[in-house]
Amino acid sequence: MDERSALAALADRVGEAGDDAAVIDGLVLTTDMLHERTDFPAGVTRYTAGWRTIGASLSDVAAMGGAATAAVAAYGAPEFDPTEVAAFVDGAADVCETVGARYVGGDLDDHDEFTVAGAVVGRVTSPVYRSGATPGDAVYVTGALGRSAAAIREFEAGNADRGNELFRFAPRVDAGRALAPVATAMMDSSDGLARSLHQLAAASDCGLRISWDRLPVDSSVDAVAADAADRRELAAFFGEDFELVFTASPARLDEARDGLSVPVTRIGRVTDGAVVADGESLPDRGYTH
Repeated sequence: MDERSALAALADRVGEAGDDAAVIDGLVLTTDMLHERTDFPAGVTRYTAGWRTIGASLSDVAAMGGAATAAVAAYGAPEFDPTEVAAFVDGAADVCETVGARYVGGDLDDHDEFTVAGAVVGRVTSPVYRSGATPGDAVYVTGALGRSAAAIREFEAGNADRGNELFRFAPRVDAGRALAPVATAMMDSSDGLARSLHQLAAASDCGLRISWDRLPVDSSVDAVAADAADRRELAAFFGEDFELVFTASPARLDEARDGLSVPVTRIGRVTDGAVVADGESLPDRGYTH
């Protein structure tokens, strides 16, 4: 059973499950677990691991339109190298600083594999869920896609410095807050653009129609992609980009543009039909935990 199946099985037990984070009385809360085997390829530094661990949870807060307040992490490893633990904490603290949050501590424990779990708490006044998209809205993404996929290729090629640079993504907390008043549905693209579109469509009971040539692809992808098909694969299906995927009325989006410091690209529209790209069914495929 994969993560999506497990979440579906728990839906009737945990009513808040299903969005990027839980919202309780104005508090937004989320947690993420990462493992060396699946999330940190050879060459990833502990500093990058700390940045990425907390960054993933900050991205969940961003997707709800919230402001991040504080973060903690649990750190498990076969042994505790003081230099590595300190580097992890530095990365976690530095990514928090980029969004005005604080890293305030956590836990250490023995584990047979380097494994970490980050958690972030924040505040939100008008949360944005995945379930509000309606026909007539447009579909948008922040930033550019494929950065994490390019990082993996760089690690595989032995370019660890470049891989670590690309792996340290910018959580879109400020963008999420700016978009919250106008977005009708929103989530992050941690599972890949294609899978995120399917999840958003299912939550909103709608269809989505996108155009391939509108996708904003990070320039780092062009340095590693074998051809046009590979470029599309890395941008749309690999995942772990942590950009925001959202819907909004085009007229209302203009109200939020002055508060955005990151590019926003319109890639399609909300429909009554299925999830399609250039008129053909878009595979529900992406990162699987």
